[in-house]
Amino acid sequence: MLKARDIMTKHVVTVRPETEITQAAKLLLDNHFNGLPVVDEQERLVGILCQGDLIVQQKKFPMPTLFTFFDGIIPLTSYRSLEKEMGKIAATTVAQAMTPDPITIDPDTNLEDIATLMVNNNIHTLPVVEGGRLVGVIGKEDVLRTLMPSAGRD
Repeated sequence: MLKARDIMTKHVVTVRPETEITQAAKLLLDNHFNGLPVVDEQERLVGILCQGDLIVQQKKFPMPTLFTFFDGIIPLTSYRSLEKEMGKIAATTVAQAMTPDPITIDPDTNLEDIATLMVNNNIHTLPVVEGGRLVGVIGKEDVLRTLMPSAGRD
């Protein structure tokens, strides 16, 4: 059975938490990536920045989320979720917009488990971590290419 190490991309483009959002967005678009792993100075994975994390900056708040009462704003959701949402909308650095502590796999995870994780959690980019350090990534395209090798040929 194929393992993550057999299909993962080993030379991974990463960003740091302090990277500007505009620079990260350019990397995503120019390289046709769905997500970028976010690593610290020791190359430890601290988060992932996905296209959806950037699209949220254009999100409108539905009126039921907030309403005014005697000139005060009262959130109808929890303050924590509202604060998180507002932080992503106003993000200027990767750290403010990324998803911290993403789901990860190790290099020995088998292909069936990888596919299940991706489908069940709607994951497009899955970081592969070994010993706390990022060693690769697997995208949905990698899994599809492996499951249907003839579909990738012209």
